[in-house]
Amino acid sequence: MIQCPAFIITAPASGQGKTTVTAALARYYRDQGLRVRVFKTGPDFLDPMILERASGLPVYQLDLWMGDENQCRELLYTAAAASDLILIEGVMGLFDGNPSSADLAIRFQIPVLAVIDGSAMAQTFSALAHGLGTYHPDLSFAGVIANRVASQAHYEMLTENLPQTITTYGWLMRSSDITLPERHLGLVQAEEISDIDRRIACAADTLNLVKELLPTQVEFNAPTSPSAPAQQLAGLTIAVARDAAFAFLYQANLDLLIQMGAKLIFFSPLTDETLPVTDALYLPGGYPELHLDRLSGNQAMQSAIREHYHAGKAIVAECGGMLYLLESLTDLEGHTATMAGLLPGNASMQKRLTNLGLHQATLPEGELRGHTFHHSLMVAAAEPITYSIAARHHGTGEPVFRAKRLTASYLHWYFPSNPVATAQLFLA
Repeated sequence: MIQCPAFIITAPASGQGKTTVTAALARYYRDQGLRVRVFKTGPDFLDPMILERASGLPVYQLDLWMGDENQCRELLYTAAAASDLILIEGVMGLFDGNPSSADLAIRFQIPVLAVIDGSAMAQTFSALAHGLGTYHPDLSFAGVIANRVASQAHYEMLTENLPQTITTYGWLMRSSDITLPERHLGLVQAEEISDIDRRIACAADTLNLVKELLPTQVEFNAPTSPSAPAQQLAGLTIAVARDAAFAFLYQANLDLLIQMGAKLIFFSPLTDETLPVTDALYLPGGYPELHLDRLSGNQAMQSAIREHYHAGKAIVAECGGMLYLLESLTDLEGHTATMAGLLPGNASMQKRLTNLGLHQATLPEGELRGHTFHHSLMVAAAEPITYSIAARHHGTGEPVFRAKRLTASYLHWYFPSNPVATAQLFLA
């Protein structure tokens, strides 16, 4: 057992500013010389990019469904052994989803710190905090941080009726200098925000803490069976697309491929004209629709990917990576560009979300879990080999396509959910 201060940063709903406050806290304590590890609850690629810049360390997902309890326990135990503080940003509202942020907090007995947007609120702030803190008897509710506060007087008005059992840790002022820009999938990628480090530093400087977080110690137990995947990918080179168009990568996925013996080489479909010498390709999701002309104009890269495919080498393509392999992709303005053409069909961006949720799919290699979140509609001529099953009752399954050694789907796979099946996807 190891002890380390830890909090789950949650909120009553999405849009309350969890990421901004978590990033501010991470930078605040990092600037004091502390080693801060940050995690993100649930499937998310964008928030971790911001949190990694704030903490200076990789950010991993903690998800009781995509992975399992033992994987989460191992990640937390390893972090606690080398950290002065652990911060875990929750997903959506505290009790939203199954599993929810509250489920994670209860499972590992981690105190919850609620971020509440006080910008259009006064004394009702205290009622909302009271409701969050008392709704579930097994939840350890540490207290609240008020976000988007207008002034000291406004903060005092927000918290004047807080029950004595609920601690207020402080507040963050409303300011355009610390606001993080958004687009249809959530926050804008950290690399796209030119002054991201200044914004995070400003948020840390603006943070008004009336109580330090560190005294709260949490006990973390060792995992029951530490993961040690077999070296199924020993000697295999995997080229991973990573640039502004393809950046939705779980750090745990990359770690697992390396632990199984693979050598990872990163390349850019936007700027590189040739593929590195490789045995397999991994094309993750991202924003290909924002870079249509550059992707379409890079005919040399498209040709190299087609040659790789026709040589019988493995390709794993997820969401945006799959769209890149279609015949064409159309953005929200109606502009259509030709893509690599390995999958017969086309896709067009929609103004509304077209699918969202946790999913699992049974492939010939085994069952894999992951999630889907996209704003595009695809019309494909190929027949899928299977459809995913949504974790929620009324969810819509996603098709999974297979052609030669290409596996493509809207699903963002979480490789640790089945290392054996993952290895088979990348083997020729």
